[in-house]
Amino acid sequence: MLRSQLRQWYPLGLVFLATGLSVSLAYPFVTLFLNDAVHADPVHVTLYLVTGPLAGVVFAQLIGRLSDRRPVRRALLLTAAGAGTIAMLVNAFVRDYWILLGVVATLSAISFSLMSQGFAYARAILAGSDKAAMTASALRMLFSLAWVGGPPIAAWIQSTGGFSALYATAAGMYAVAAIVTFAMLPEPAPLEKRAAAEDTPSYLGQDAPWRTVAGTLVAFTLLQGAGSVGVQMLALFLATDLHSGVREAGLILGLCAGLEIPLMLAFGALSTRFPVRRLILVGPSFSVAYLVLASVATHSWMLFAGQLLNATSIAAIQGLGVTYVQDMMPRQPGKASALYGNSFAAGTILTGPLIAIAPSLGFRNAYLVAAGLCLLGFGLIAVCRPPQRAAAVPGPAVETVAA
Repeated sequence: MLRSQLRQWYPLGLVFLATGLSVSLAYPFVTLFLNDAVHADPVHVTLYLVTGPLAGVVFAQLIGRLSDRRPVRRALLLTAAGAGTIAMLVNAFVRDYWILLGVVATLSAISFSLMSQGFAYARAILAGSDKAAMTASALRMLFSLAWVGGPPIAAWIQSTGGFSALYATAAGMYAVAAIVTFAMLPEPAPLEKRAAAEDTPSYLGQDAPWRTVAGTLVAFTLLQGAGSVGVQMLALFLATDLHSGVREAGLILGLCAGLEIPLMLAFGALSTRFPVRRLILVGPSFSVAYLVLASVATHSWMLFAGQLLNATSIAAIQGLGVTYVQDMMPRQPGKASALYGNSFAAGTILTGPLIAIAPSLGFRNAYLVAAGLCLLGFGLIAVCRPPQRAAAVPGPAVETVAA
């Protein structure tokens, strides 16, 4: 039984791990790349930080809708991984700001859908199973596992080989995801076909009211945006206020990712015993505590210690968030996953100007603003309560169509 489950899931796990490595290498140092290598001013940094996620929202939503209408989930994963490979290669060798802006608005934007469609792929296999939240947490845990080594390795690569070596390595990770998808992932059968074949359409359920879904997505946008502030400002905050270097930033991010791993597994296990909504509400309170701690930190060791708070928040929000939204839209896992994934992009858009002006506003004040966003997110999740559903029935057997 265990061997069969591993054979079924390890290719998708490899895709998540490779994607996590690519993102963990490139993402934490985007602002530093724009400042030091491209020599962009604050206005152009803001434009870049807003344009990429905004284009990502558009592409992810289009791809999510397409994935629910046609049996093309595997092809869409392959397209996203290929786009990420090309985008990272361009970043490795091009320093013209406007070319890079065009790439982030197209190829990088398409690659943003890789994670959300990976979750949709898993949901298509597990629809109706009470293990859906646990599986999503385990897959997200693999993404965090990549962040344990990614940022420290990225700091070493950047310091020895520069940004060209850094982005070329990130391109290689996306290429691994593309190869695994092409060679090892089958195409899941459409949900409606499986439900009809098993004569158990009830596990699909009905969508929650749109106002509830929209309020929840706004909450996740605020929470993800606050998290983006914490990651993007870390290196500059350490250098400017705490007089530390890029190495410490990489170690802090790696520590956080390491702590996320057991915490995500724990939240995944708890999801089989407690409502997902109750577990998610733990996240914002820990986010507020961490961001307030960061705002008063006087030494880098305080940020190291605060990663337990930060990791708990991430494990709750990002480990279970996609399942929470998918539960609200059980017939449209692709769209639901894209909407949840877009909350990260929308959060980055929302906080991009805050990150850009943080040097003049003060990094400590920016952390406090982010804490306020978390409080608003907590309030919205508490208010936007989805209707209760009947207990899930066992999901149908996995069926695939020809690759």
